[in-house]
Amino acid sequence: MASFKINIADPKTGKCYKTEVKDALAEPFMGLNIGEKIEGSKLGIEGSEFSISGGTDYCGFPMRKGILGIRKKLTIYPGIGFKGGFKGMKKRKTVCGHKINEQIAAINLKVLKEGTKKISDMFGKKEEGKEEVKEEKKPEAKPKEEPKKEAKPKQDKPEEKK
Repeated sequence: MASFKINIADPKTGKCYKTEVKDALAEPFMGLNIGEKIEGSKLGIEGSEFSISGGTDYCGFPMRKGILGIRKKLTIYPGIGFKGGFKGMKKRKTVCGHKINEQIAAINLKVLKEGTKKISDMFGKKEEGKEEVKEEKKPEAKPKEEPKKEAKPKQDKPEEKK
């Protein structure tokens, strides 16, 4: 029943890979907190290790470490959930708790240890399988010229007879 979109960040390469887990693969995430480690074998990526770095709920509110509960409205300084303005500015914002539950839609992971297979090989090569679509050359379209409006001839006023 549970499904999550997973964003896997690889700090060595600076790239991010996206995937989706459902049902049995999503169960190991339930109840974990931000900062906890998870083995890659639970995701089907043998030998690797990940750290949970954040996520968002189904409405798009970000998860914030140190918040208990599902969703809260807090007055916060700039950081997660509030980009901030001038120095010392605080604002009332809605954020999610740090525990993964059924309302979380996306989870952000960071690679701590890479396994036997590289993550870039597993997720990064999806685009190579697609056939390249050749672009057909289209004849250059000339800009359409607007039809010129005919100027109405000025009607001369009939001369008045004196």
